[in-house]
Amino acid sequence: MAVGITRSQRLVLALVCAVAVSTIYAIQPVLEVASNALGMARGSAGWLVAVGQIGYLAGLVLLVPLGDVSDRRRLITVHLVLTAVGASIAAVAPNAAVAMAGLLVAGLFAVVVQVTVAYVAAVSEPSERGRAIGAVTSGVVIGILGARVVAGFLGEVLGWRVVYALLAVLCGALAVIVRVMLDADRRTSGLRYVGVMASMGRLVRADHLLLSRGAVALLLFASFGTLWSGLALPLGAAPWHLGTARIGLFGLAGLAGAAGAARAGRWADYGRAQAITGAALALLTLSWVLIAKAETNLWVLVVGIVLLDFAVQAVHVSSQHMVTGAHPNRAGSVIGAYMACYSLGSALGAISTTWAYGIWGWVGCCWCGAGYSAAALVLWGLVQAGFGRPMGLSSAKASLLAMVGTRGCGSDPPGVRFRWVTGWSVAAGKLDRCGARPRHAGRGRRG
Repeated sequence: MAVGITRSQRLVLALVCAVAVSTIYAIQPVLEVASNALGMARGSAGWLVAVGQIGYLAGLVLLVPLGDVSDRRRLITVHLVLTAVGASIAAVAPNAAVAMAGLLVAGLFAVVVQVTVAYVAAVSEPSERGRAIGAVTSGVVIGILGARVVAGFLGEVLGWRVVYALLAVLCGALAVIVRVMLDADRRTSGLRYVGVMASMGRLVRADHLLLSRGAVALLLFASFGTLWSGLALPLGAAPWHLGTARIGLFGLAGLAGAAGAARAGRWADYGRAQAITGAALALLTLSWVLIAKAETNLWVLVVGIVLLDFAVQAVHVSSQHMVTGAHPNRAGSVIGAYMACYSLGSALGAISTTWAYGIWGWVGCCWCGAGYSAAALVLWGLVQAGFGRPMGLSSAKASLLAMVGTRGCGSDPPGVRFRWVTGWSVAAGKLDRCGARPRHAGRGRRG
């Protein structure tokens, strides 16, 4: 259903992503203040971050696939309203249990971010898909990092509860705007929810592209979460003793990731997703050398943050571009499965960084973060070298479409003769410059 998307609609959807994802990450710069107010021990404070990621994981598995069977505009609206409910619960929570329940609900329905990405992937022209996803994903980066700046300031001036009260209001307002501005996105495939869930299970088991990109995402965001879930701890301790407002300002350094997200989408449109991935993962690993200086030199830390966020978002956008391009009619299921790995990685990073800090200090956190990113780089290299099990039938088609179907239309030859095999069909025909099979190509037969 590639009908195009206007600039104003992209802006609204980027705002949706920014605000929704903020409900998960706004707790990080006020983690120490909130945990103290709720009577939590320092060693268990990381659960305030992790519980949102756990809710997000459940939403990715259970809610995002609904986008393949339901009107995504309606899903975005409803999910925003329910995210507002979760944020409201967190804002008025009298104790840690209620606060975690509210953060769990907010995280569960914050998967509106991925429903939004699936909506954009579905309505964008193939040659513009990477750019559109990059633009909307920039909203995610701004939300993740901007939330730290705003939450840090509000947390110090007005208290951490005000942060979640404001997010609840913004989610409610955006629900109304989405309902008015977006076009309906009704499903016509005839698929049912149970069938979509079963299909997603088959993809997870058999699709080599999705499996490899999901594994990279898990390690990628474990590294990302290690930094951002634990950075407030060394900055709030000696010798810096920074307050939440100043700690939140470090999120501004990471806004370079937003530029990286948009640029990575354009590069991926020209078939450079794999090259971007390898270079960015190497850069991510090297950034930890600079981040390890957080206790002695804040300017070096800032440079490390810029490099880390740029690298993470470049890999993330490239991966989403590849998996949605390989399965354009099942964007919800594919993104749900891929982002489940993202959520697991983020939760792993949040838990491991507070644990490592309690035992080894910030150096231990940095070894964890660098270890995750190095493991992702090694995994990517092994996949590129052809190690692991052979590609399944469905992944052959996925890889072909990811490499050819997502390339820019201006540089490829008019038609490429090919033969692809999947678990469902065998077809011979021509692939046009945007990856679509022309009408005159031979029809497949069931196989």
